[in-house]
Amino acid sequence: MNNSIVTEFMILGFIQEPELQGVLFFVFLFIYLIAFLGNMLIVIAIVCNTTLHTPMYVLLLALAAADIVCTTSIIPKLLETMLTSRKTISYGGCMSQLFFFTWSLGAEMVLFTTMAYDRYVAICFPLRYSAIMNHNMCVALLSIVMAIAVTSSWVHTGLMLRLTFCGSNTIDHFFCEIPPLLALSCSPVRINEVMVYVADIILAVGDFALTCISYSFIIAAILRIRTTEGKRKAFSTCSSHLIVVSLYYSPVIYTYIRPASSYTFERDKVVAALYTLVSPTLNPIVYSFRNKDMQTGIMKVFALLKHL
Repeated sequence: MNNSIVTEFMILGFIQEPELQGVLFFVFLFIYLIAFLGNMLIVIAIVCNTTLHTPMYVLLLALAAADIVCTTSIIPKLLETMLTSRKTISYGGCMSQLFFFTWSLGAEMVLFTTMAYDRYVAICFPLRYSAIMNHNMCVALLSIVMAIAVTSSWVHTGLMLRLTFCGSNTIDHFFCEIPPLLALSCSPVRINEVMVYVADIILAVGDFALTCISYSFIIAAILRIRTTEGKRKAFSTCSSHLIVVSLYYSPVIYTYIRPASSYTFERDKVVAALYTLVSPTLNPIVYSFRNKDMQTGIMKVFALLKHL
């Protein structure tokens, strides 16, 4: 039940200096276009090319979809607040933004782990890969990802809807994230903080540990490769994956492992930008555009567009 007295929130945005608003608007617009178009291109390429209908690329499609949801739920509203004098978001709009953001956050963390497992099976058990990562396994993994993401999102959004906001309605952030909203609540937020902490330990810390374990087995298998060129390419791929994964998990763990009272708004806006803006932009480049099969699929998409 919604007990909120506040009907809308004021979003202060990323930065409040008027002279920098114009520059940042074009920076964030550029980031959004790169992230949205890059991930949408991956979705179209995989859907339209039957040769890419394999577990690895289906998981990449799911990651691209999660990135699209994440950026689209945040950046358009951010751009609106920077371009116009309207810096408010309705209570319902804020809760909707929170729901879709937490869904994409949960989905992406579990997907990173699932993708690491897929690569572990492919590299460590190449002869058994097709048998292990079959259609049923792929459907099961995606179902687990969706179930965890939806459950996490419903729990956090549902607990937020129970809170009363009767004082300040100013969110010192660029979107409706859990910590700044908890800081505005007139109700006790202990249950919310406990659930955020539990989710952070299970999803962020747990998935990060499983991802690192998978890559440690992958690296061990790479060391057994005899050719120097093969080792170089494999290490290059693994290192880039680990860098992107670390850039995502580290700020998430840092943000949600702490109580709302210790939230430092100016610094944590920059931290939040890493997993809401930077990571969705880097994911297509690191995971997809460097892949030869994906490059071929994308070229086929462009070829089809020329004939339209």
